[in-house]
Amino acid sequence: MPEVIFPGPEGRLEGRFNPGPRPRAPVALIMHPHPHAGGTMNNPIVQALYKTFVRRGFATLRFNLRGVGKSEGSFDSGVGELSDAASALDWVQSVHPEAQTTWIAGHSFGALIGMQLLMRRPEIKGFISISPPANMYDFTFLAPCPSSGIIIQGTHDEVVSASAVQKLVDKLRTQKHITIHHDEIPRANHNFLNEMPDLMASVDRYLDMRLAMDK
Repeated sequence: MPEVIFPGPEGRLEGRFNPGPRPRAPVALIMHPHPHAGGTMNNPIVQALYKTFVRRGFATLRFNLRGVGKSEGSFDSGVGELSDAASALDWVQSVHPEAQTTWIAGHSFGALIGMQLLMRRPEIKGFISISPPANMYDFTFLAPCPSSGIIIQGTHDEVVSASAVQKLVDKLRTQKHITIHHDEIPRANHNFLNEMPDLMASVDRYLDMRLAMDK
């Protein structure tokens, strides 16, 4: 899990990177929750996602957005953070230029940034969006959503309402040529404090299905 420093739009960005086991290994980029809520690349959900993709043979990067940890710059309300994510993906792709496919995953604010990146990078073929803040940000930019993925929500989320996420899922499911999976984790709050095993079981079931289809 070597520390890496790579260039971002406002200076250096800090990350943890696990290279793929083969030249054409798929790429996964993982984004953390809102910095003002204590979100960093060491968030437990971010770390669990990282380990899951590493175990499956992905070239995997988690990183700190601008102004977090050793990453330079200051919070930019999502605009600059999207540029950070694009720079992070550029860096991983420079290390693995022959990557067969690319996935993104994010928790809360990180899910928002990941979904925005999805719209700008056609090489992204799958996404995992955990507790996307659908009642706090406008997700109408997903028109149309270009890739299939899964949205996972806790039924007792105290930050993001389950109804707002359901509305987002319903809207995305009207689109053709993609499939949106939606899992609700009983009793789980925004950070899945007591339901991490259930959260990661949902992630693993989805990846098992998608990666088997891609073989």
